[in-house]
Amino acid sequence: MDVKLELIVLPVSDVDRAKAFYEAAGFRLDLDATAGPEWRAVHLTPPGSECSIIFGKGLTSAPPGSVQGLYLVAPDVEAVRAEFAGRGVEVSEVFHDAGGIFFHGHDNGRVVHDGQGQGREDGPHPDRASYGSYATFSDPDGNGWVIQEVTKRAPGR
Repeated sequence: MDVKLELIVLPVSDVDRAKAFYEAAGFRLDLDATAGPEWRAVHLTPPGSECSIIFGKGLTSAPPGSVQGLYLVAPDVEAVRAEFAGRGVEVSEVFHDAGGIFFHGHDNGRVVHDGQGQGREDGPHPDRASYGSYATFSDPDGNGWVIQEVTKRAPGR
């Protein structure tokens, strides 16, 4: 079987505010379409990604901000963090998991991006281990994103 994750639906409260946020963050606008007053879809793609996001009106009944743990993978977390910050995104400092297994940055399902997550230590992974360094941010509704540094993929990826 050959399948790929293509699209993630994000629940937002204000479509225009979310669109402005993601465009300012550097996401490419692929579609902004309406089909009457009760339906609108805004489709954007992160730079270099094959998976996109979509949000709008009439697309989901999920509460705004309820999507957490969306991962953006990059070869240099510090460079991507700086790029987002330079574009006005409030993004955490780079950190790593103290146990070296997986980042413990969730608080009751929400991504913690204030540096106070359980098991987090400041700075990138000491050995710059692939999959070991992170930064986090949220969109205006609180949908939570993680930037993870991956310099060498696990076998089979």
